[in-house]
Amino acid sequence: MSPSHYSTQLRLAPAPAGHRRFALAAVGLLALVTTSVTRAGGDPVDLPKYFATATKLPTETAVVPGMASTVSGQDLLDRGVRDLRGALALVGGLDVGPGGDSGPAGSAPGLWGLREVDAFLLVVDGVPSGGAFNPALASLDLTNVERIEVLRGAAPVTFGATSFVGVIHVIHRAAGQAAASLTVGGGTPGTATAAWTLNLPAAGNLAQSLTLNGERRSFSQDDSDLARLHALYRGAATLPAGSLRVDLEFTSLRQSPYSPHPREGGGLTARFPLDANVNPSDARQDLNRGQLNAVLDHNTSFGQWTTTVSLARTTQQNTRGFLREDFASDGTTVNADGYRQKVGLTDLYVNSFLSLAPGPTLNAALGADLLSGRGRQTSQNFEYAVFPDGRHRPDSRSLRTDEFTALDDTRNFAGLYSELQWTPGDRWHLVGGLRLNHTAEKRAGSVRDDTGALIDSGDDRLTQTRLAGSVGATFTLWKNGADYVNAFSDYRDTYKPAALDFGPEGEGDILKPETARSWQTGVRGSANAGRLTWEASYFNLRFENLVIRENIGGLPARANAGREHFKGFEFESSYALSGDLRVSAAYAYHDARFTDYARLRPDNSVQQLAGKRLELSPQTLAALGLVYAPALGPVASLTWNRTGRQFLNKTNTSASPAYATVDAGLGYRTKRWSARLDGTNLGDRRDPAAESEIGDAQFYRLPGRALLLSVTMHL
Repeated sequence: MSPSHYSTQLRLAPAPAGHRRFALAAVGLLALVTTSVTRAGGDPVDLPKYFATATKLPTETAVVPGMASTVSGQDLLDRGVRDLRGALALVGGLDVGPGGDSGPAGSAPGLWGLREVDAFLLVVDGVPSGGAFNPALASLDLTNVERIEVLRGAAPVTFGATSFVGVIHVIHRAAGQAAASLTVGGGTPGTATAAWTLNLPAAGNLAQSLTLNGERRSFSQDDSDLARLHALYRGAATLPAGSLRVDLEFTSLRQSPYSPHPREGGGLTARFPLDANVNPSDARQDLNRGQLNAVLDHNTSFGQWTTTVSLARTTQQNTRGFLREDFASDGTTVNADGYRQKVGLTDLYVNSFLSLAPGPTLNAALGADLLSGRGRQTSQNFEYAVFPDGRHRPDSRSLRTDEFTALDDTRNFAGLYSELQWTPGDRWHLVGGLRLNHTAEKRAGSVRDDTGALIDSGDDRLTQTRLAGSVGATFTLWKNGADYVNAFSDYRDTYKPAALDFGPEGEGDILKPETARSWQTGVRGSANAGRLTWEASYFNLRFENLVIRENIGGLPARANAGREHFKGFEFESSYALSGDLRVSAAYAYHDARFTDYARLRPDNSVQQLAGKRLELSPQTLAALGLVYAPALGPVASLTWNRTGRQFLNKTNTSASPAYATVDAGLGYRTKRWSARLDGTNLGDRRDPAAESEIGDAQFYRLPGRALLLSVTMHL
């Protein structure tokens, strides 16, 4: 076989006793910490007052009608974080699996119990990263970050038909406001890093900053590593009637990927050794990405007019291979399929809106945007034999090509939208928005045999015009100075064209669009003059036509999966015990299940999966973090994450047990320099963390323990 064929109920179920004990212990810890805060005093947590991700209008975080988390750039420095998994480790209900089909630099975030790479939206400095296709996670860079915002649920008005379960928004420091520094580091296994951030000399009223950084990392998995170079220029100029901001970013990424671990029977197979690599010996996942952003703010007699234009170009060269189901182990029988591939993606984003204040208690935004993407892949597919432990991996260029595939896809998401914010009194904050979406996609694919003769081709078009929107309210239950308790609730309705991952297939069919309707309700608060912050919410999401990995005719492919129901509870908090010591805690209970999905078995009988939990969706998540970070002197951090039991198949007959990981760091700061030693996954857990969308029933494990010693000069 060849790779071209890869083709409301409010009451929650009770949590297991062990998790109830953890929740009670967490509550006790929070009460103890609250008492300590009251006695010890300290400084409030320094986070921005406004939350930029929820709406087009300036909105205070306290009144966002939905679960909204902010992670400061200083917190990333205090914890020695260098990837998305570490950055979001203390955000309630969020679980980031490192690696995946996009290579060791990639990741697979899960929100609301759904871990699909296209189910959430990645935004970088106000621009959807990855455009109309999938989030550009492999090229994401966290150097010189001001903050990361995480919004639960869809953003049907702000960002249109792009997400269902959440938005992750990475915001870098503004031009001319970089934390100027030079950092070098090295560690195990085989890691070296360097980063230089500086503010360039001002040219008149033009403020400028530049970030240059690179890294080389090896992994515990055999013959796997990455090398990355990244540059970001930011410029901002004041104009007579407004301002202009320009970003220019480039990323070069070279990866030697590792293999996912196949599942057989009730778990991961013992026939595949831990850390084995069965990719061809010349395997690679190389990427070059360039992006130009320009934002113009212009003051008019009606209000502020903001226009954003972004253009990105990504090229990839991939060589991969995956074991077949029931693979042979003798090293001579063909047991794997692979491909050599070139991918080119062009993304355009244009957004223009007017924000105005029709009345003293009313703010509004009117706008239009376009998210356009064009992608093309060409692949040469082959089959080969390899020992499951990775011995005798062939060079792909020595293998005969079975078939050639090509796929072209063009998609456009356009929309007209309006938002209203009404504050009728001191206690109420109401927000609502409506959007008219127009999505259009056309696709063409072809498959040719080893002689170049056409053996299959197809094309498809899908156009849809549909309303989407959201409505929410926040009510202040109690307020005393900077302290408050607010209750919030919202409802959201959205849809999104089916995802496309540009694998080695040549099929031109377009799946049905995905649709989602969700609501959430919760409370957030601040106490002890802002030193204690907390947030809790319940969510309920009804999903239709979810695009999932499926085994069709014995071969992995993508399919629409009927109906699903996601519900659960999330909680997170942070306490400043003093100006230097902070403790954080988070807990989530997720229930993600099929409610109506009938699929065909290999014998053509029908199997109904209603009531079964989704794959790789842990029912519980918990986190504890402790950070001691004075401006000068010794610093330390400790982060503990627990991931609950999860299933490795849709019939829920194969399960992966709960596990916990620990990250920690120690360091010392002076006015001129700082040094620290950071360790990730100190317990060396190797549990499944992400599922392959190409290899059938195969899972990427957590990378092993890693240490990094770094020194930073403050310029």
